[in-house]
Amino acid sequence: MWYWITVNSWWLFIISAVALIVFLTIRGRVEHGVEKMVSEAHTTVVHRWLNITFWTLEGISLILIGMTGISIVLSEEGIYSVITVAMVQAWFLGHGTRIFLILLVGFVLWVILRRYLPPIVQRSMAKTKRGESREGMKKRADTIQYVFMGLGKILIIILIAFLVLGELNVSIGPILAGFGIAGIAVGFGAQYLIRDLIAGIFILIENQYRVGDVAKVADIAGLVEDITLRKTVLRDLDGIVHHIPNGEIKVASNYTRHFSRVNLDVSVAYGTDLDHAISVINRVGQELAADPNWNWRIRTTPQVLRVNKLGDSGIDIKILGDVKPLEQWNIMGELRYRVKKAFDAEGIEIPWPHTKVFFGNSPWEEGKK
Repeated sequence: MWYWITVNSWWLFIISAVALIVFLTIRGRVEHGVEKMVSEAHTTVVHRWLNITFWTLEGISLILIGMTGISIVLSEEGIYSVITVAMVQAWFLGHGTRIFLILLVGFVLWVILRRYLPPIVQRSMAKTKRGESREGMKKRADTIQYVFMGLGKILIIILIAFLVLGELNVSIGPILAGFGIAGIAVGFGAQYLIRDLIAGIFILIENQYRVGDVAKVADIAGLVEDITLRKTVLRDLDGIVHHIPNGEIKVASNYTRHFSRVNLDVSVAYGTDLDHAISVINRVGQELAADPNWNWRIRTTPQVLRVNKLGDSGIDIKILGDVKPLEQWNIMGELRYRVKKAFDAEGIEIPWPHTKVFFGNSPWEEGKK
């Protein structure tokens, strides 16, 4: 066993490290995707089993990294020499225990982060500005928590990696110097990345939009599916997923912040009694607001605001009303349906583009005679 590990130590070390990075990277996405596919009643159970599965895979990867690292460091005659049990015992007495404690500290830090970060974020969200709904505060808390958990995970891994390298007598100074030189070398090329990161920080601090909001950023409108410090992910009505670097966002328009608004124009023919049409529209809005299937979505009853436009074919009447975030499109669809049914029952004509042709004198000129 030791001989096989020694002979293949470098390959095992590389594969295990890559596997660990992959598990840490895809864990959140897999959990999010699987939870979408199951019912709410099974979400807790699925989340628990996913945690157990990923912790097991990540633990196996860490164990393989540790074993192969030991085999490389203790090989006095090269990576293909056989490591005896006595050598391993001696190494563990000298360094292995401290490395184990370092890994244990990293595990404890991760547990503390997962245990205490969510309530801290929730308490800080409770002190947000007035007017923010519970759903809005939850969206912001989930977004900030997701970003901070990913950032904390990376910092813990980097910290533990440097401590373990120091215990293995690997000089960290040259590594840091190499990072510094590499940073200068790629600094000019990474300026867009730095711009994206800074813009992402301000998006989170200023609470411009959250995961679950409908927003328009960089002239693309859609549902916000993911926010990181580097990019924003939107899915539009066609199901197309857009990855937008945060540095490219000049204007961000949030359609679902605090509340949404029904803003609807209904056209009637020029021969319509406007007072009658307005009363019918207001009655429909009141009936909709009183419907138990719809009233929980509505904050203020949709009502006529004004006669908005004298168009080429008809008169536009504007309807406004405040609703819960994300519900404006459902309310407007139902309102159009009910207004059409009411207009049909009342004999109110909804105009369509048409052209009148007169031969000889127009009706207006005949009336003057």
